[in-house]
Amino acid sequence: MAITLETSAGRCKAVVQGNMTIYEAAADKTALLGALADATEIEIDLSSVAEMDTAGLQVLILVKRESLQARKPLRLTGHSEASLDVLDRYNLAGYFGDPVFISPRKQKKTARIRSRAARRRT
Repeated sequence: MAITLETSAGRCKAVVQGNMTIYEAAADKTALLGALADATEIEIDLSSVAEMDTAGLQVLILVKRESLQARKPLRLTGHSEASLDVLDRYNLAGYFGDPVFISPRKQKKTARIRSRAARRRT
């Protein structure tokens, strides 16, 4: 796992590649908080996140909280399917406040799952 930082005019784009799990959490926390400290605003690109667990989510929540305290804008972009699954599971997409694009394929899969669950309840 690696986080690549692209900085320009005080803005930082952190591109997360690989996993955001308990095994990478300490390094992710250090990299993202450091990027936030050095920038006037930060964008975290999650498009290359292959796996995310609650430790990865906790790092994102921490960075969001710190950005709010520092009054620095933070955006999550390019949500991968793995990151969307975790944000959806914990109903936190609204907390981060970023638009989330759900592919038509994912929408169909979600609709099928909900349909099956509704049929089981009846």
